Amino acid sequence: MSDLPNCETLLLEREGGVLHVTLNRPDSRNAMSLAMVSELRAVLAAVRDDRAVRAIVLRGAGGHFCAGGDIKDMAGARAAGPDAYAALNRAFGGLLEEAQAQPQVLVAALEGAVLGGGFGLACVSDIAIAAADAQFGLPETSLGILPAQIAPFVVKRIGLTQARRLALTAARFDGREALRLGLVHHCADNAENLGEQLAETLDQVRRCAPGANAATKALLLATETEVLGPLLDGAARQFADAVTGAEGAEGTMAFVQKRKPNWAQ
Repeated sequence: MSDLPNCETLLLEREGGVLHVTLNRPDSRNAMSLAMVSELRAVLAAVRDDRAVRAIVLRGAGGHFCAGGDIKDMAGARAAGPDAYAALNRAFGGLLEEAQAQPQVLVAALEGAVLGGGFGLACVSDIAIAAADAQFGLPETSLGILPAQIAPFVVKRIGLTQARRLALTAARFDGREALRLGLVHHCADNAENLGEQLAETLDQVRRCAPGANAATKALLLATETEVLGPLLDGAARQFADAVTGAEGAEGTMAFVQKRKPNWAQ
């Protein structure tokens, strides 16, 4: 079992193969500070190769997911000049890149404010569950800035047409509209229903072999960047390795014996 870093802005809890990560700055609606970015990156790195961690659940404390970037950090960067702003901004982009490529299933439970950087985190999740009354938006242009690091992830998630509309109007919308746009996969009417949907989702994840899930996620992401022929060649080799590997053997044996495989016990 991997050791987790000590965190001041996050609450961490392991439970049944799941790592629950709670953004814990409720007084600022969990605004994304540089310290929080660094701690999230450290947590993801700590469990990246730990297949005992099947899923990572990301949510916010105090009824909000994340209201965007921390104004105090931006004010501090002002005195240091443009390079400090660029470094601050790019650090968050690094977090999004790493979260998207994380081998474990990344589940976002979205309540309250899901704005700016919080919107970006939702876009890199594998599975997103939103409260119906959650408030989504890209407010950057209304503040005279741009959604610099999250823009590519928003476009990939909901498409260029909708991304342009939302970014260029700073429009707010709720969980039902997020579901319609394809930003989230489930919309819950209340906190109880959100918890039930989250539990059901995690049960589904636990039915899948962790190594197979990690390889499948990497393969799906590779379809965006790799040439098709070489991609399929590599996938064929991965398939052969999986069939002859421990998980493939266990899955086949469990099917024949009409029992659950060992990862789904």
